[in-house]
Amino acid sequence: MEPTAAPRAATAPPAGERRSIAALLAGASVELSSRIPSEIDVCAGLLERGTAVYVSMPPGQTYHGTVTLAARLARAGFRPVPHVAARRIASREALDDYLGRAAGEAGVDQALVIGGDGDRETGPFDSSLALLKTGLFQKHGIVQVGVAGYPEAHPRIPPSSLDAALAAKKDLARSSGLQLQVVTQFCFEAEPVLSWLAKTKEHGLPVRVGLAGPASLPRLLRFAVLCGVGNSVRALKARPKAITRLMVEAGPEVIVRSLAAQAGAPIAGVHFFCFGGLIRTARWLRAVRDGRFELTEDGAFRVGPA
Repeated sequence: MEPTAAPRAATAPPAGERRSIAALLAGASVELSSRIPSEIDVCAGLLERGTAVYVSMPPGQTYHGTVTLAARLARAGFRPVPHVAARRIASREALDDYLGRAAGEAGVDQALVIGGDGDRETGPFDSSLALLKTGLFQKHGIVQVGVAGYPEAHPRIPPSSLDAALAAKKDLARSSGLQLQVVTQFCFEAEPVLSWLAKTKEHGLPVRVGLAGPASLPRLLRFAVLCGVGNSVRALKARPKAITRLMVEAGPEVIVRSLAAQAGAPIAGVHFFCFGGLIRTARWLRAVRDGRFELTEDGAFRVGPA
């Protein structure tokens, strides 16, 4: 994935670039995309204690299963961050029960609140804003809330509507005691992220940039198409050399290095979608944390074995 814009500072000393990369990835959060509990135990020896691990809420998964995984994460020393998908919550009572169980059984104090895929809602909630208006998050001590951001727009929602919704969530959070942050959809290139950050900086909200963790090319492209990450997919298809490199490496090194070079960018952290599995991303992060990586001439870096 060769960057098309926001070029890195070519004259920066290698040691400075390495420090910038390590600083960008410090405190990175990860997402548990699989339903394999054993991955959690393996990662306890790879990821730092207290790492935020997000628990997705895919179609067909009940919130009871999400709470079970969150509790296992907490026992392993991680900070579980469950997804709360509006269109998959059957009722206000179900939301109350979900948040109560998450806080009580897994010590959850942070959540990612999203609309959820699908055109029709299961219950009375049609958006993340509707969930936040209930006041139930504060009731259960979950005051740190993430909401979604879309650097490459949303496949079905106009950018103006997304911006208005984010502004409404910010106003609600300010008046109701919630601490709001934005977690973006994943991108393969730095330019869409940096352009979006410039346009939304007026909101003054911390932004955790979503990236795809190491995974196979077919898996990355499949999830990218499902999530509407259009511009980056088209850019990839137009670059045969980038495709070839992905088949071998399939890592986020180019975009990480590009983002790390932007010292003035308002990036509060990085969030990894672990399409290749939590263990693979955890090993990659551990190698970077331990300094086992080398800068390469193509604008990326090579990660050594963990």
